[in-house]
Amino acid sequence: MEQQSEQQAQGATGPEVELMKEYASATVLSTAANFIIERGEAFTHTYRTYVRVREQGELELRFWFSNAVDSTWDKGAVAKGSQPGGDWLIEAAYVADGGTAKDGGVAPGTQVPVTFDGNSTRLVRPGERFWSDPVKIDLPSGHDLAFTWTIASGSGRSVPYNTEQMLVTAYDAPGKHADEESGDTFSLSENKLVMPAWIGYKKTVSRRMVFFGDSITQGVRTRKDGYDYWVARIADGLGTDYGVWNIGSGWARAYDAATNGPWLHKAKQGDQVLIALGVNDIDIGERTAEQLLGDLTEIISILKRHNLAVDIILFTVPPFNFTAEREKVWRTVNDVIRNSPPAGVSRVFDIASVLSVPAPEEHRIRPEFMSPGNDPHPNGLAGKAVAEAFLSWYK
Repeated sequence: MEQQSEQQAQGATGPEVELMKEYASATVLSTAANFIIERGEAFTHTYRTYVRVREQGELELRFWFSNAVDSTWDKGAVAKGSQPGGDWLIEAAYVADGGTAKDGGVAPGTQVPVTFDGNSTRLVRPGERFWSDPVKIDLPSGHDLAFTWTIASGSGRSVPYNTEQMLVTAYDAPGKHADEESGDTFSLSENKLVMPAWIGYKKTVSRRMVFFGDSITQGVRTRKDGYDYWVARIADGLGTDYGVWNIGSGWARAYDAATNGPWLHKAKQGDQVLIALGVNDIDIGERTAEQLLGDLTEIISILKRHNLAVDIILFTVPPFNFTAEREKVWRTVNDVIRNSPPAGVSRVFDIASVLSVPAPEEHRIRPEFMSPGNDPHPNGLAGKAVAEAFLSWYK
């Protein structure tokens, strides 16, 4: 159980929080880790990712790393929530002007090294959290930030990462290629986003918002590089005076968070936490209504013990075309959230009412909001509808 100090009771403090007061989340892309690299032999590999940042121009960036799996993937055969990563080495890391082409290369002459306590390499230990040094870059309007790094590890489990449909364009290549401007040695990445846990830029914001959910929060099934999922659209609507950190994670469930591990640690860095969990608890987790509500209550209790001043917004569970017993659980949980949410919740946003077909079929998502292949993950049109409803409600 987390120990509560007088300092914590008055508000969240500490080096991570203090730095995140100086730096705001630079992107709405979630880089939450739900999988882990596991290989039978040693490897060296380079990853290059193109990210739309919330502001361009002269930026001071800083990167934060968490060497742990945040949430369970599928049934946990490979990766479970709070599982520490292994030992691995950052051999080199760079930021650059990624331009607009997303072709594997970067703008010539724009690569800037990312260092760690003045060093270009960093040995990473299991479960470790750490920061990069500040790095400055001038990014032209409308251009992507390119982050490139080379990672080396021995055999076994090593680097946590996010596996899902790619929401941004990324490339990778075997070997050490982080310093290369050309994309000739790289191939398009598939279902493998290997990134720092947080990208920050030096900026004071009026509110640090953390969107804490599963693949629906992450934006899975929306267009690659489209940023048309609802968290991205909400961020655009609020403007850059609001810091928005998306830690949505595919397959995630509330009972992952209720263990008070690395994933919930990220949520603690916000002064407003927006919780949108429950679909996977009901589905693959097969939790009862009582279990799910108990996990949500525990999450909120931990956040409040950490920082009494934190503002918590709880979302209803989105419709996911549940049937039979799962539909009953979905209805019970949402009835409780709407009418008697757990203590500590400031307000409830009814995302289900935005996405659902009319009663009595409200457990089903509106057909026009479904992703291709009758997938109940909300598409970009749904993201627009949710964002518009949220912004009207929030303001």
